Amino acid sequence: MEWSLESVREMVAGGMQSIRECEICAFAIAMCVLLLFMWYCYRVGREHGSSPLRGRYLAGTGRIGGVVGGFMSSDCRSRGKGKHGSMLEEQNGFAFCQSSECFRCTSAGESLNQRLYHSLQEYAKRYTWSGMGRVHKGVRDQGRYLNSRPTIQRPEVFFLPDLPSAPFFSREVQRHDVELLEQSFPALLAEFESIYHQPPGRSGSSLPPGWKANNTPRGQWWTYYLVNQGTPLVLNVRRCPRAWRVLGQLRTFISNNVFGNACFSVLTPGALITEHYGPTNVRLRCHLGLRVPPSCELVVGGEPQCWSEGSCLLFDDSFLHRAFHEGSQEDGPRVVFMVDLWHPNVAAAERQALDYIFTPGRLEDREGK
Repeated sequence: MEWSLESVREMVAGGMQSIRECEICAFAIAMCVLLLFMWYCYRVGREHGSSPLRGRYLAGTGRIGGVVGGFMSSDCRSRGKGKHGSMLEEQNGFAFCQSSECFRCTSAGESLNQRLYHSLQEYAKRYTWSGMGRVHKGVRDQGRYLNSRPTIQRPEVFFLPDLPSAPFFSREVQRHDVELLEQSFPALLAEFESIYHQPPGRSGSSLPPGWKANNTPRGQWWTYYLVNQGTPLVLNVRRCPRAWRVLGQLRTFISNNVFGNACFSVLTPGALITEHYGPTNVRLRCHLGLRVPPSCELVVGGEPQCWSEGSCLLFDDSFLHRAFHEGSQEDGPRVVFMVDLWHPNVAAAERQALDYIFTPGRLEDREGK
């Protein structure tokens, strides 16, 4: 090959052309990847809105899920009236409401495992199996997990294997949300006062609007739900705009599935909430003390703890737990603001899958098909 100025120019021009073609190719590939990513975000965004609380509040119907902490609440009784209504009104303790709208009352039984697995398959087809190892393991062997758990921890609905377990958790595991709730203590206390001291909501009732009475062996236990089993209660939310705003700022609040709740909870002097289990171990229940008189205690997994005004208490309510207020009438009620947060060891992919599987109404709708 003879070297000349012309041949060198041709070689340089050819190299430059090749580089331009590679750049065009790379740009085209990058654009394709970007479009695919935008399409995926659009699909995910439609299924899981970026602001689920706000969207669900606007579209909410006020439906209330019914069993609170394993006890039948007046929410369920109001929907369960009819053929069995009067009988259910008289029951105490672990009474189930028979309501077709209450997840914890209708989802028990052998068919739940099959419905869970079908929902997981639907999720995997729509999104991915990546990161679903523990969820798949839990769904596949759910019946065995629930039946073989030690009596100290036995969730009623769903157990996710290989999660660190303890009755109480340090505030550091959900530091951001704990600090936000504690900083909001004055606003939440003021909002509680405003809804608690309203006149009775209807004739013959001693409770202000929005408050529900739960069955207890003795004393009174009242709850005022903003979110119940993943469903916002529109009228209650309108009365508590500051509390609703706080919920929207929490990073780990369970807002998209039936395991998520947020409420004001009141125990009157002499009240006892007997031992019971929560529905799952994927959440931590957070209590922010608003009013804490002496002689009030929460016992989880055999370990007693006391609430403190302005401070949060984190516990796993899938452990056997009870609460009581043994103070005098002069002490007044014990009041906490309760929210359900994700267990810190549940990964983001697992949270998204559980939100899909346990979307309010999903499992019940499948049973009716």
